Amino acid sequence: MAKLRQNHSQNDNGMVYKAGIFAFIVGILYWGFNQIGGEESSILDTFKEAMEQPAATNDGGAISSDEGLDYALPTSTTGQIVKHKYYTLSYSEKHEQAEWVAYELTVDRLNNKIADRTDNFRPDPKVKTKSATPSDYRRSGYTRGHLVPAGDMGFSEQAMSETFYMSNMSPQVRNQNMGIWRELEEQVRDWGRKYKHLYIVTGPILNEQEFDRIGKNIVTVPRNYYKVILDVTEPEYKGIGFIIPNAISDEHLTEYAMTIDDVEERTGIDFFPDLLSEELETELEGFVDVRRWKFSEKRYQQRVRNWNNR
Repeated sequence: MAKLRQNHSQNDNGMVYKAGIFAFIVGILYWGFNQIGGEESSILDTFKEAMEQPAATNDGGAISSDEGLDYALPTSTTGQIVKHKYYTLSYSEKHEQAEWVAYELTVDRLNNKIADRTDNFRPDPKVKTKSATPSDYRRSGYTRGHLVPAGDMGFSEQAMSETFYMSNMSPQVRNQNMGIWRELEEQVRDWGRKYKHLYIVTGPILNEQEFDRIGKNIVTVPRNYYKVILDVTEPEYKGIGFIIPNAISDEHLTEYAMTIDDVEERTGIDFFPDLLSEELETELEGFVDVRRWKFSEKRYQQRVRNWNNR
């Protein structure tokens, strides 16, 4: 019996020794794999961690800015960041409008329309230096152009209402606002339904020569507007940017498409400094293939034939 116990003990010790050796080898292989491919596999960790956060149940299942969008915000050149529940903006007191607005657009939000347009234009109480007012635009010849489109925020009455703060407005030529700008906004909603999850940053280009100012608050009329879009739906991550003149246009939207890097150079704004790793930033912001973004030819024809003439 003593000899049998000794044999069992030796066998047990052997098994433990072999298990230890096996675990050591697995550990070495895992470490080596991480050294080779771990950095690549972790590039999108920020995306995945954000998407795994609990989603609100009353806003179409998407994450609001108060619930995790901070990591996806651009840099601010003004130092005045204003956070609303469903979008965030950087306000320029000098120009009396936002230099950028940032928000998420998801297929769940677009498919959960419960709120109608309110047209409740009003000053933004969260702008410490005070925002422009609706009267600044009256009889100016320019429309109150949304930066965050009301059409993107129909999933919540509060979200819809927030889009009518004057901090979300910029003076746009009517045929631009109702023409190519409308086409771009509707095109982005198509992409939101197709690609499921987009990060969007929009604003006027405020570092160019100004050609007009309006209202008692002296609101700048920009010469150009930009929009950058980041598709974070696995596995085909991609980015695209646009700069659209504040004027009527018969050109196809693809004529205004460019890389996000190009838009950053024109605006002086870094759009996704905390969201993207260096490798992914180089890939998504430095390259664009318009063939990966499906454009509506029918909507383009509708704009040229009808919308531009209203």
